[in-house]
Amino acid sequence: MRQYNPKKRILVTGGAGFLGSHLIDRLISRGDEVICADNFFTGSKANVSHHIGNPNFELIRHDVTFPLYLEVDQIYNLACPASPVHYQHDPVATTKTSVHGAINMLGLAKRIKARIFQASTSEIYGDPAVHPQREDYWGNVNTIGPRSCYDEGKRCAETLFFDYHKQHLVDIRVARIFNTYGPRMHPNDGRVVSNFIVQALKGEDITLYGDGSQTRSFCYVDDLIEGFLRFMDLPCADSGQPGYPGPINLGNPMEFTILQLAENIIELTGTKSKLVIKALPIDDPMQRQPDISRARQYLGNWQPETQLKQGLIKTIAYFDCLLTK
Repeated sequence: MRQYNPKKRILVTGGAGFLGSHLIDRLISRGDEVICADNFFTGSKANVSHHIGNPNFELIRHDVTFPLYLEVDQIYNLACPASPVHYQHDPVATTKTSVHGAINMLGLAKRIKARIFQASTSEIYGDPAVHPQREDYWGNVNTIGPRSCYDEGKRCAETLFFDYHKQHLVDIRVARIFNTYGPRMHPNDGRVVSNFIVQALKGEDITLYGDGSQTRSFCYVDDLIEGFLRFMDLPCADSGQPGYPGPINLGNPMEFTILQLAENIIELTGTKSKLVIKALPIDDPMQRQPDISRARQYLGNWQPETQLKQGLIKTIAYFDCLLTK
């Protein structure tokens, strides 16, 4: 690790995306130097344009399926399309991003002795047979279904991270992220929060897949990023040994049905949109709720603070501004 500069130099892959850009805002605000690497498949320069010209910020176009040679103190590996619309567009590329990207970033972390964070996902639990989901649950995943390029790619990435940790003592942090929402979500990513808000603001029918009884736990982006930072700032267990690697669930344990989400958005936007029922997509999980006991234990009693309606108001304002430009 570099020893000559008191500031942390941090690489964020997928840094121009939804989560990455919010993470970079926090890192820059606390005085870190940030290198944002993104191939702009789903990320947008607009998400980080306000940092252009800041001497503590550097933006590079790079695909993590190719090696990257830099000198940094920490790495956040967030690069991967995260919505079904985007990751199913090119499933082979999605799997490559998760697997080759993990190998390349772990190789970099090993060489320069940097701490590295992996943005894993609640999708590794599949359509869970255990509720809520604890980190010791192995999941119920269809390995050849339409979602498997993402689910299995992330599961393999976790395997690689823990094998590098055990075999090479790479200092890793693996977080399993549950449904997150907020400003800078892609308006056409097909995810339920952005779908409902965009449809409501346009006065279009709101498409409800299934009967709306399936559940999700929605975490506002600011709360999630706070969890990222606390996890990465955990000290090592003792001198020369990596600290707690995870995995840790990061998400909101408050569970809502998809119908409740739609009703909240209809109320907050004042839309005249009607609910339209459509068939549930293949392998779409019926329940999703994190057990965050481990996060509370290790991350200073971390838990989401933003109530669903508070977060939706901010997210609706963002999309309203975006759609009226």
